[in-house]
Amino acid sequence: MVKKENHAFIDSQNLNLGVRSLGWRLDWRKFRQYLRNKYNITKAFAFIGYKAGNEELYTSMQRMGYVVVLKPTLELKDGTVKGNVDAELVLHTMIEYKNYQKAIIVSGDGDFRCLVEYLESKNKLLRILTPNKYYSQLLKPYSRFIFRVDLLRENLKLKKSTGIGGRSKP
Repeated sequence: MVKKENHAFIDSQNLNLGVRSLGWRLDWRKFRQYLRNKYNITKAFAFIGYKAGNEELYTSMQRMGYVVVLKPTLELKDGTVKGNVDAELVLHTMIEYKNYQKAIIVSGDGDFRCLVEYLESKNKLLRILTPNKYYSQLLKPYSRFIFRVDLLRENLKLKKSTGIGGRSKP
């Protein structure tokens, strides 16, 4: 029997805003390498709200090894952009279900509790990576799976702006 791969499903905005709230920017290239080396992640799905003008960023993410899944966004009257990727992340996790041994969910959003609960019940949950210590209380029952990305700040922070590959977005 061939050993199945591990996959990561990344709520990019949750991760990006979570580390930025602590005053640093994630180096997405280093993060992809970390996922590959630490957890044998062969596919890392990055769910991102689409915004015109960011095509170079999306292409750069793909070059770094992410499978970029774009979600249409809405610009609200106050100028903020809304692009909730939760449904897409859950859907793709289930579409890919037979293709991975274990899954990592990268988000601190409690909306993913039902997904985490299901994956854990099927012994398919490897880890929940939260951006920082401020993750949803709904994930507390799964604390044994949680690891905080901010604890890796020195290894994963962007050292300097290096163009597109060094952008902290998505």
